[in-house]
Amino acid sequence: MSPVMSPSCEVSPGRPPELLRLAGGVSLHRRGPDRAAALNAAVRANLDHLRPWLAWAAEAPTRALTAELARAGAAAWEAGTDFIYLLGVDAEPGSVIGSFGLHARIGPGALELGYWVDAAYAGRGIATTAAQALTGAALALPGIGRVEIHCDRANGASAAVARKAGYRLARTAEVAVRAPGETGRQLVWVSGDQADISR
Repeated sequence: MSPVMSPSCEVSPGRPPELLRLAGGVSLHRRGPDRAAALNAAVRANLDHLRPWLAWAAEAPTRALTAELARAGAAAWEAGTDFIYLLGVDAEPGSVIGSFGLHARIGPGALELGYWVDAAYAGRGIATTAAQALTGAALALPGIGRVEIHCDRANGASAAVARKAGYRLARTAEVAVRAPGETGRQLVWVSGDQADISR
């Protein structure tokens, strides 16, 4: 069975669906100000889980900052440079148990997929299902032929998501260490018909 049950919104030209219902009773919702408080609470509750791998998790965000980021994210969505989703449990309207994003920051014809899932929901295959759904949505966009996942070599959980979602390891890159768990050796995983594994 496909991990995506059904996109519940029409797709604007050059934009992925705003809502993706996934198997297992969870959905990806376009991030908006209506869930800013729930997102802030989820991030603050997961700081120890996120801090080793995400530089932005070094300090607890204020509610005002989370709301500001939601507004900036809405503008980025409209500009077609970032598509940020919040993962929620269908039986708990308004809940936030993670965040996923497609980012236009790795060159033309490609998007980078980033993600995190609440520690209480880790290890259940949710991140893999969501990653597969967003990869499909990304590759369906005009002009997008490749999706990449970047994670540190020491981040075994993130690498497992990439592998299980059907990505292949393209290369290892030397990068600056930005978070305490990182080694500076970044794994670059690729998916898509135009995936160039040599660059």
